[in-house]
Amino acid sequence: MLNFCKISAKIFGMRTKKEINLIKELFLKHFDKPVTELKFKNLYELVVCVMLSAQCTDKRVNLITPALFSEFPDIKSLSKANLNSLKLLINSCSFFNNKAENLIKMAKSVMKNFGGEIPLNKKDLMSLAGIGQKTANVVLIEFKGENLMAVDTHVFRVSHRLDLSKAKTPELTEIDLVKAFKTELNYLHQAMVLFGRYTCKAVKPNCKECFLNEICKSKDKIL
Repeated sequence: MLNFCKISAKIFGMRTKKEINLIKELFLKHFDKPVTELKFKNLYELVVCVMLSAQCTDKRVNLITPALFSEFPDIKSLSKANLNSLKLLINSCSFFNNKAENLIKMAKSVMKNFGGEIPLNKKDLMSLAGIGQKTANVVLIEFKGENLMAVDTHVFRVSHRLDLSKAKTPELTEIDLVKAFKTELNYLHQAMVLFGRYTCKAVKPNCKECFLNEICKSKDKIL
């Protein structure tokens, strides 16, 4: 049975358990307990930052948030924000119109349904406007260190280039990664984000400097 699994893995381009463990070990070795590059001081700021970071760079978000948090320092003030004023503060962010609306809706819901305290469980977080599975997972990873995986564009690209998943969606890719790695998912998530951002880039990946070069079989590999 074991030999059949190994043969099947090779045929379908999947990774063996041994290869997966090696990839996991190398990620954890090269990224020692990595954390997000988003700058935040508390749970409120983290939630806002992660919501803004959807399809937007962390660098851009970090440029936006100082003025934003100066004007709206907490969930209560954000719940009372004027929509147009908020849009002006975040208009250099992608999809700022929708994000501004969702930020205010999220804040109002927290005030109305959770007594002004942002919930720290996945179900309640996902009940808030603008917070889907990925955003909820990132918040819980960064604030509580929960053993969760979140799949953004970097994690999606890296996991497919490394043959850790062939799933067509981030949600299904997340399932594959959880099954593959099982533990230390919070660190592996951020390691894969940073790896995809600075090494395994979408265009011109830095393969010569890559610590996974020898086991990478990607068609995008640059020799």
